Amino acid sequence: MTNIDTKEIIENLIETFLYAGKVSLELREQGLTKEIKSDNTPVSNGDLEVNKIITNKIKDLTPNIPVVSEETSENKSKNDLKNFWLIDPIDGTYDYINDLEEFTINAGLIINRKPVAGLIYAPAKKRMFYSYGKDNAFEIINGKPFKLDCTKNFDSNRIKFVSYSNNIKPEIKKIHEKFKVKEYVRMKSSLKFCVIASGEFDGYVAEPRACEWDIAAGHAILKHAGGDITDFNGNEILYGKKEFKNPSLILKNKNIL
Repeated sequence: MTNIDTKEIIENLIETFLYAGKVSLELREQGLTKEIKSDNTPVSNGDLEVNKIITNKIKDLTPNIPVVSEETSENKSKNDLKNFWLIDPIDGTYDYINDLEEFTINAGLIINRKPVAGLIYAPAKKRMFYSYGKDNAFEIINGKPFKLDCTKNFDSNRIKFVSYSNNIKPEIKKIHEKFKVKEYVRMKSSLKFCVIASGEFDGYVAEPRACEWDIAAGHAILKHAGGDITDFNGNEILYGKKEFKNPSLILKNKNIL
């Protein structure tokens, strides 16, 4: 499995992601059909159509690598996955169905339980991010890839984090204080990983919540842009855990000690 060309695979997926984003916006403009899933979260026909588009392309490019998606049951019962894709066709479905902008399309490639490549597209913001290895994280700007390095232009006097909520919990506030965070801004979806990778923000802290498909692509992009991703105890985040549940998370610029 180590002989796969992650650069070629990821670059061959970019147009598919851009197309899937176009479809997601067109379906929203036409009017989405929505349901509530068994876990009490919403899903729309847009989620399902995007899932079909990107899953089909990924299976075509890497037919021997299993795909795990939020929106299907395929491969979720396997308990020995080491090499696999994690897909979240629409992360931030609430924003998607309510005509907001922070939803994203996501796919992360896991090899030996670690994220080695990822793609995240925010269609409403027209921001496309991807990575395929150390120092190879990019945002497409004006049609051209722009290399991301979150360690550049770091200002230790103005450390800014993103947060899932405007009202942060005491445990998270304590970590903010440790890192001397001066301000934080609420942001949803995996766009959080991307704005840290780009250097617009410096970090994000979350208690155990959500699932692996929510973070895999962003983990790869941020790591390859020079960021650190651990749990609250400094442990590495590995994938293929029971029920694909996330531990606590600390995302940060490596310059933050």
